[in-house]
Amino acid sequence: MATLLRGDFYDFKDRRKSVCSLRSLLSESGSPTLTPFQEYLQLLLQMKMTTDDQFDNLEKHTQWGIDFVERYNKFVKERSEIELNYAKQIRNLSKKYQPKKNSIQEEENKYSSCRAFLSTLNELNDYAGQHELVAENLTAQIIAELNKYTQDLKTERKSHFHDGRKAQQQIENSWKQLEACKRRFERDCKEADRAQQHFEKLDADINVTKADVEKARQQAQMRHQMASDSKNEYAAYLQKFNQEQNDHYYTTIPSIFQKIQDMEEKRIERLGESMHTFAEVDRTILPIVGKCLDGMTKAAESIEAKGDSKQVVDSYKSGFEPPGDVEFEDYGQAMKKAVSETSLSNSRGETKSEKSSKRPGKLWPFIKKNKGSGPEDFSHLPPEQRRKKLQAKIDDINKDIQKEMDQRDALTKMKDVYIKNPQMGDPTSLDPRLSEIAVNVDKLQAEAQKFDGWLAEVEGRLPVKSEPSKRQSVVFETQNNAPVTNNCAQDRESPDGSYTEESSSEPPVKPVDPEFDEFEEEETLPTIGTCKALYPFDGTNEGTISVAEGELLYVIEEDKGDGWTRVRRNEEEEGYVPSSYVEVFLDNNTKGFMTYI
Repeated sequence: MATLLRGDFYDFKDRRKSVCSLRSLLSESGSPTLTPFQEYLQLLLQMKMTTDDQFDNLEKHTQWGIDFVERYNKFVKERSEIELNYAKQIRNLSKKYQPKKNSIQEEENKYSSCRAFLSTLNELNDYAGQHELVAENLTAQIIAELNKYTQDLKTERKSHFHDGRKAQQQIENSWKQLEACKRRFERDCKEADRAQQHFEKLDADINVTKADVEKARQQAQMRHQMASDSKNEYAAYLQKFNQEQNDHYYTTIPSIFQKIQDMEEKRIERLGESMHTFAEVDRTILPIVGKCLDGMTKAAESIEAKGDSKQVVDSYKSGFEPPGDVEFEDYGQAMKKAVSETSLSNSRGETKSEKSSKRPGKLWPFIKKNKGSGPEDFSHLPPEQRRKKLQAKIDDINKDIQKEMDQRDALTKMKDVYIKNPQMGDPTSLDPRLSEIAVNVDKLQAEAQKFDGWLAEVEGRLPVKSEPSKRQSVVFETQNNAPVTNNCAQDRESPDGSYTEESSSEPPVKPVDPEFDEFEEEETLPTIGTCKALYPFDGTNEGTISVAEGELLYVIEEDKGDGWTRVRRNEEEEGYVPSSYVEVFLDNNTKGFMTYI
């Protein structure tokens, strides 16, 4: 920018135009031509006007540069706000679809697809964090730095133009003093000429006294002396002005212009650095974003369809085996019997029918009238599901026991420290808590032992596939998870041949066809032992009987693997109770006789 002086201040055409304009003005005022001094003054005037124009141009350009920096800074700020809003929306989206802390959502986590989706949500949350990092880096590395730099730039610009205006004002003041010295020298010269002419005129006039002539001579000499002093003063100040002018146009102004140029170049470089940082801020998060995307890909690849389907099978597997082959029952042989035999059979059938009418029909005890929470031993569930529930319960109890024991060990160590260092605390203050923990451990161990017994009972009775020649009672799960039984009329297995399904709150009992009642009924079952009720049982299900704790009952049918024992209170009251609720005492002659059929 210092080269502006060489291009504009000494342009020959501009100088010629200025001189011509000054000559035209002087010719109008009556002066025929310009003196060399007047041409020099005109050149100085032109240089002053050119310098002022350059300052105005530079002032406008540098102000535009500051405005451009502020505009770019505003752009980065809006980009940062967009990144923050985007990250916030991504985080809210990830949080919205995070699994809730309930049993249903926890149950879903066992499927690989649900776990993959959870991993995707977590990776997406980390992905949002990278966009927040972009916004933070843009704010710290560009916005804040440019704000500070803009303020410094404005201060520096103001200082440079203040120095330029000050230098311009100083040269103008010197110029005014030079003009004042010139006018005073010119005035004194004219006064000296007039005084000299007046003296010569008086000296030539014979009528003027000698005293007047002497006075005029002295006056002329004084005026000449004043003109000489003005000339010396003007010459000295002119030399000073020329030096100041030379310093102004060749040193001061170029230096100021160079500072402005350096300031402008620094502004441009700083803007380029900010643009480079703008790109690098995004580039730095690419590795982390890539890892997030890799995590999403890995989660998607971890989905196992066969594993998920196996989870469904394991979750709903009942543990029962399918029914065996249905045997052929030849009813034609009964039709060929003799009349006497038929009559005897009919009479026996009537007797059986009368006896069976006094007893309630056998209904599957799993079918409940109300769908509330099941018993504590989960006996309302199929064997496999019951085993899983009991095992999970035992694991939870063992965790609680371990937690209590850890607290007991910690308090015991603390008590030992108190005993060794009484100043740290009273050892007896920990005894109540230790006693409480001991009671809790005993309770939990008793409860664990109870569930262990039920688990051992279930694991010892899980159905084993029998030989083809034998029949088993088979349970199927219906659509609403209500199991039913299909018992064959053989020995004492199915005394009434009833069949129920949970189609309503009061399942209907299959009616007995009188024509075939002799094949469907059986005699009253004999007692095979006794039992004692360990817990009370309300017997709200069809086919069950209510018992009180400690009550003694007769056992008429052992547990056949379904978790239920058939008991009798008297001739009119009999039904099923959970096997885990009673302690059975079989007669010696019946042990080993009862088998699954």
